[in-house]
Amino acid sequence: MVKPSSSSSSSSTTQDALALFNSLRSAYSATPTSLKVIDLYVGFAVSTAIIQVVYMALVGSFPFNSFLSGVLSCIGTAVLAVCLRIQVNKENKEFKDLAPERAFADFVLCNLVLHLVIMNFLG
Repeated sequence: MVKPSSSSSSSSTTQDALALFNSLRSAYSATPTSLKVIDLYVGFAVSTAIIQVVYMALVGSFPFNSFLSGVLSCIGTAVLAVCLRIQVNKENKEFKDLAPERAFADFVLCNLVLHLVIMNFLG
């Protein structure tokens, strides 16, 4: 059995990765702008949580309740935004009867409850 050379296998892997990246980019370009905005919001919430964890690792976590509240607020908001994205997506047949206004109202109400709990946890 003849083994392929490492240069041809790495070239094939690179071509496969580029083909995957191009297909994902072309599929995402067809995504509606409202869903892209929600994606940006989710990315911002997750990156804020990561920054808080890095800050805690570097500086310390003296007010630990504050650290937990901040991280849980970011992650909870990101999860609720993903739920909003699922409900607002027109291609999702499960929520076809749900109006986007109703989905946004649910998102706002759940965020209000989440942040009331976070503020209560702070003390």
